[in-house]
Amino acid sequence: MRIIKQNGMMWLFTILTVIFASQNLLAQEFNLNNTKSSMSIFGTSSLHDWEETVEEQSGNIELNNNGEINISNLNVSIVAESIKSGKSAMDKNTYKALDTKNHKTITFKMNESKKVTDLGNSQYQVTVSGKLSVSGVTKTVDLSFKMTLASNTVTLEGEKTFNMKDFGIEPPKALLGTITTGEDVTIKFKSIFTN
Repeated sequence: MRIIKQNGMMWLFTILTVIFASQNLLAQEFNLNNTKSSMSIFGTSSLHDWEETVEEQSGNIELNNNGEINISNLNVSIVAESIKSGKSAMDKNTYKALDTKNHKTITFKMNESKKVTDLGNSQYQVTVSGKLSVSGVTKTVDLSFKMTLASNTVTLEGEKTFNMKDFGIEPPKALLGTITTGEDVTIKFKSIFTN
């Protein structure tokens, strides 16, 4: 009786080990590498076009592979006051418009992986839906990008254009309002995740 019980316990232990090992093979998590990643914000004004870069970002992505690659989780967080233009006056206007005193981060949290198209050579065209939070306002947006898989690395490249007023942001002005900023901004990113 004791031998049957021991054999039963060993069998259960073996099954559980296989299940957990399979899950580890199917799901892999990668963390955003800030030093290798890049993100820029482009906009227009009545004087000239402008560009700002993001210096501090973090996040993670989780991939499932059960015969087909799929994203089960994607989060990115930006430190709002790490957005730099190289001009202190412009940076101050940006932080004022984003209300960085009360809203320290800009975040994107995926809700759903909507479409993954295999392009070949470990590259995929992906569309996900998620919540983008800027200046305390959260909107559900679609985000499209190209995903490239390499050994221990996931690279996402894409861009997203949105209207600042959709997030309650009043486009910054300068020189007593004589220079006005366009409402639309475009974020271009190359996010590199490693494990």
